[in-house]
Amino acid sequence: MRILIVEDESKTAIHLKKGLGELNIVSDIATNGLEGFALAEKNDYALIILDVMLPGIDGFEVVTRLRNNDNKTPVLFLTARCEVADRVTGLRLGADDYLVKPFAFSELAARIQAILRRGKDLQPDALRVADLEIDFFAHKANRGGKRLNLTQKEFALLSLLAGHTGEVFSRTRIAERIWNMDFDSDPKVVEVHMRNLRAKVDDPFENKLIHTVRGVGYVLEHR
Repeated sequence: MRILIVEDESKTAIHLKKGLGELNIVSDIATNGLEGFALAEKNDYALIILDVMLPGIDGFEVVTRLRNNDNKTPVLFLTARCEVADRVTGLRLGADDYLVKPFAFSELAARIQAILRRGKDLQPDALRVADLEIDFFAHKANRGGKRLNLTQKEFALLSLLAGHTGEVFSRTRIAERIWNMDFDSDPKVVEVHMRNLRAKVDDPFENKLIHTVRGVGYVLEHR
């Protein structure tokens, strides 16, 4: 899942990106309205978190342009503009929710979850493959009824594969999704993390779920 953050305050943007990363959500950052609009039109995002007071064009104008272009990407306003009139304006222009700063990240996460639940491409809150159970928002995984002690990257890897059961992911594609970057320099990093993940998810169990597709990548499926 990838989200766009349009926020000109760098500390807030970094805080949001880090918090979303812990929920296994990759995010891009735009620091002004024009950049945010361009990225929203260019890329397929699950959600846009949008400030109102932005350089270039403000958040209200960003939403207006997106909706005029028939871009239906969900939008959550996250702003210090707290007047009722501002909230009404944002929602009437086509935003899906409006949250005022300062905010609790747990509330933001809950609102994101609620918005995405209404979307057609929502990743479920929880998933089961054979005896493997993953709770995405609680950031927990169990196999055979036992808790798996996974690092953040290992949980992100497992969530990616389990969320696309039966789909083969190349090392490059994994790196782009998990590390949010092109990863041509050292593909062995993916292999190391995958090996550590398999040691926890598969090694203690007879039935293996994570498989290597030679020359292609990795797939999680119950065989």
